[in-house]
Amino acid sequence: MAEMTHTCRGSISLHGALIYTEDTCNLVVSNGGTQTFHLRASSEVERQRWVTGLELAKAKAIRTMESEEDEELEEVSAPLDNHEVQNVFTMLSSKLEDMQTCSELINKHGTALQKALGEVESMENPHDILAKVKQVNERATLFRITTTAMINACSEYSKTAQSQGRKWQKAILYEKEQRQRLEKVVEELAKQHTKLEEAATAAQHGQNSMQSDEEDDFFDAVESADTATEFTVDVPIFLHRRTSSGISTDSQKSEGGKDSSGSENDDKQALTHNTSQTVRCIRSKTKIVKDKNQKREFNFGSALTISKRIRRTRVPDKPNYPLNLWSIMKNCIGKELTKIPVPVNFSEPLSMLQRLTEDFEYSEILDQAVKCQDSCEQLAYVAAFTVSSYAATAIRTGKPFNPLLGETYECDRLDDLGWRCVNEQVSHHPPMAAQHCEGRGWKCWQEFTMTSKFRGKYLQIIPLGIAHLVFTETGNHYTWRKVTTTVHNIIVGKLWVDQHGEMDIINYQTGDKCHLKYIPYSYFNRDVQRKVTGCVMDGQEKVRWVLNGTWDSKMETCEVLKQKDSDKNGKPVFELGPARGLWERRLPPAVSERYYNFTELASQLNEEEEDVAPSDCRRRPDQRLMEEGKWDDANTEKVRLEEKQRTARRQKEIASETAAAEGKPVPQYEAVWFIRDKDPYTGNVIHVFKNDYWDCKERKDWSRCPDIF
Repeated sequence: MAEMTHTCRGSISLHGALIYTEDTCNLVVSNGGTQTFHLRASSEVERQRWVTGLELAKAKAIRTMESEEDEELEEVSAPLDNHEVQNVFTMLSSKLEDMQTCSELINKHGTALQKALGEVESMENPHDILAKVKQVNERATLFRITTTAMINACSEYSKTAQSQGRKWQKAILYEKEQRQRLEKVVEELAKQHTKLEEAATAAQHGQNSMQSDEEDDFFDAVESADTATEFTVDVPIFLHRRTSSGISTDSQKSEGGKDSSGSENDDKQALTHNTSQTVRCIRSKTKIVKDKNQKREFNFGSALTISKRIRRTRVPDKPNYPLNLWSIMKNCIGKELTKIPVPVNFSEPLSMLQRLTEDFEYSEILDQAVKCQDSCEQLAYVAAFTVSSYAATAIRTGKPFNPLLGETYECDRLDDLGWRCVNEQVSHHPPMAAQHCEGRGWKCWQEFTMTSKFRGKYLQIIPLGIAHLVFTETGNHYTWRKVTTTVHNIIVGKLWVDQHGEMDIINYQTGDKCHLKYIPYSYFNRDVQRKVTGCVMDGQEKVRWVLNGTWDSKMETCEVLKQKDSDKNGKPVFELGPARGLWERRLPPAVSERYYNFTELASQLNEEEEDVAPSDCRRRPDQRLMEEGKWDDANTEKVRLEEKQRTARRQKEIASETAAAEGKPVPQYEAVWFIRDKDPYTGNVIHVFKNDYWDCKERKDWSRCPDIF
């Protein structure tokens, strides 16, 4: 461990590792995102031994982790059952009564034995002594039987008390730790409340003083994103290098990772940034204009086309099932989100695969980007598209269903929206989904995985996968990674979601880059909340476009007309042209609160369709029961599906151990509609679409689909 601390370039948890081979001698171990180890063996036989050993170790790590979680769950939750506690008390009381009865019998038979021995001592006639000895033996036998019963009763009482005592001690210790965590959370909430009161008092006093003193300066109200003519943007300064996986070394450090890629990829590195410069932007007060090249009216308020199929516009209302969230979540502090056993009461009737499909709700932005002749202008539209994928999270706090291994989802909207996509859950440890979408002149794909932690007051989700977008006519290839999502007020108050962090969008074809900054929500910030700012730079790192808006409402862009070195405060200044609208959110109906705050597209994602794959999310029974309002049946069905998945995984582990014992290669899980391949742009091994799903659907050939439901 000491050597590892000083020399190791990082570590990957085995239960969440991806292990695969590159060629005859090379193998790769990755966590699906920030860390990758490239290992080289001396021969193919040695490489296979390494793969076999790592796969077996991974299976053991998963089994150990699950058994520890099950044991912890049993040991912690059992004492909380009042009925079981009462049964234990009854059993201990019964054992204690037995011990008291044995004690009385021991005293009785002991007294009789002593009396018989005293009589023997006083006798002188041998015949009388022999007759009395027989009576003494009977008394001694009764005393021995009673003593043995006493010993057994004491032993049973001791064992029961010790076993239950250890169990209760662990439960008490666990509850103590949870209470300490809760006290810290409540203390932090109290501090925040105090700061809010102080800030409100100071603001009120400041307002009163301004009204009473005419010589004081008056300040304008905070300008909204629609009316602000001046704002600031962070422009990155490119100094450091980017790894072959497309992730800056600084971002790896910020996520707790280290650069662990092999030296063979060093020649594929490119410049990146680790610092930024704040620039003051002054834009024209001209009203927002629309793109002159648009052939159709870019109507943000309604769907662009009408579907040939009559689709539903909403799902059934959400039933009212009261349940204490803290009673569920208090045992999950510090755990991964995917390992939290949450009932459907806190979910929404959509799978994570369907939530990923919602990224294309505003696909018309990409349709507009296809028409752009300038690559920097096109990148501005791509940036707006990445922001639009977060719009639904502003009011959606339900947890989507975790997909089962091999679960799929197709969404064919070529007839109205102009795109179709296929999703598949390709890995369970770590949870990973692959997606491929085809649109009008563009293709988009991603491998989505994440790391998450529940800290009591908030739940944080950090995406690790990289998204790709290609425009088929120009060949412009863009990549980006999603920002961090945080769910607040898990314990007290109304749940709300915030997006924060920085995002870099890179065009590998031209070298253009876009840097977006999602500003975290703050009670003490006078600026617009949920704000997103950014800039688009060409291949020479010259800022061409500036973006401004909010991730829950709209995004605008302005062309940079002139750049000044600095103003009187020393900040560089950009003079901008009139604002152009890139995206505006379509608000859901006012009654959408009744049905999980779903948009129209979200309501249509789980609509039943014929001829979909047997592994499609629409056929998942627990999700369907939840949508129909049968939550008790849905919870029962959810437990059955999860147990079925565990059984299948244990069988695969046994098969792997058997193959390893026989010296055979350990079989690895292979996705049905995606295949592992090396990405030429990032250097990562990702799951790539095989392009045969739609052919199989046309032939109605689903023979390759696993039985997971």
